[in-house]
Amino acid sequence: MLPSSFPEPDLFSPGTGEPALRWGVLAPGRIAGAFVGAMHRNTTQRVTAVASRSLERAELFAREHGADTAYGSYEELVADPSIDVVYVASPQSEHLKLGLLAINAGKHVLIEKPMATTAADAQLLVDAAASAGTLLMEAMWSRYLPQASVITTLIADGVLGDLRAVHADFGQAKAGNPEHRLFRKELGGGALLDLGIYPVQLASMVLGAPRTITAVGAIGETGVDLYSTLVLGYDGPAQSTLSTSLLARTPSVAAIMGTEARIELGSPFHVPTTLVLADNEFLGPTLTWADPTGLALLEGLSWEATALATFVGEGRTESPLHNLDETVSVLATLDEALRQIAA
Repeated sequence: MLPSSFPEPDLFSPGTGEPALRWGVLAPGRIAGAFVGAMHRNTTQRVTAVASRSLERAELFAREHGADTAYGSYEELVADPSIDVVYVASPQSEHLKLGLLAINAGKHVLIEKPMATTAADAQLLVDAAASAGTLLMEAMWSRYLPQASVITTLIADGVLGDLRAVHADFGQAKAGNPEHRLFRKELGGGALLDLGIYPVQLASMVLGAPRTITAVGAIGETGVDLYSTLVLGYDGPAQSTLSTSLLARTPSVAAIMGTEARIELGSPFHVPTTLVLADNEFLGPTLTWADPTGLALLEGLSWEATALATFVGEGRTESPLHNLDETVSVLATLDEALRQIAA
């Protein structure tokens, strides 16, 4: 039997005791603009400096987003003693280098997903942050959305029963532009690292690290993976079926199934969305949840900014909702899937 209502989400609401940190942005671009805009509109956090290899580009971003200082090198920004936390928004091929630069300068660091292009490189970042005693966090914003709290509470409360499966997909139609960063191997392109990481992290959140990984897909002419389907196995009768593509826009939905009920996440499942809770009867009753906060689409990026500030205020060095061991584990799953696809 379904519950009469959904649990209230635990929210990273601004102004609830978290410190107002001073942020620096490395490598301003589209995602940096979306993140900083959402953060400034919806949190107490503020970007005060930005750095690019082009001083002109840094100055433009600073003017657009109200930052006080623009730097023409990354080294200058991380040396700025007024900066508390550095946000790395570069292509993933530069995440290791820029992450280490910020960590070694003693800054807390938020690195866009994926944290690195391999699990081994992510572990280098983790080890460096542990030595420095600073907080390191992957910008896996889906984990900080209100829906993630509702899902994990429903599972913890046993509403779904014993978990049996996760299905998820995320694909975009990017074919026809070989110069796009997703098709450039030297920039860390490919479907899995950029898009497929969302289904994989959802499965990880629900079922943990897989025991077996089976992947089928294809490598394109530019050397990046174009599409794939992953089947992940676990101890016990549970399985994840996850797919991604650069060649077709997929429904981008997800479902979590248990012995008593299932959760269906509306499209696109990795942004603020709706949840449908259904029992296991054919055409049985359902219960629908919609995000009550009003933060839609990329405005939801703001939750992770307040979450990071909260963790810093609590003296943490990693996120309790998406810890560094899991960050590395998700990349290890992608490593093995890419190895199989390329074989």
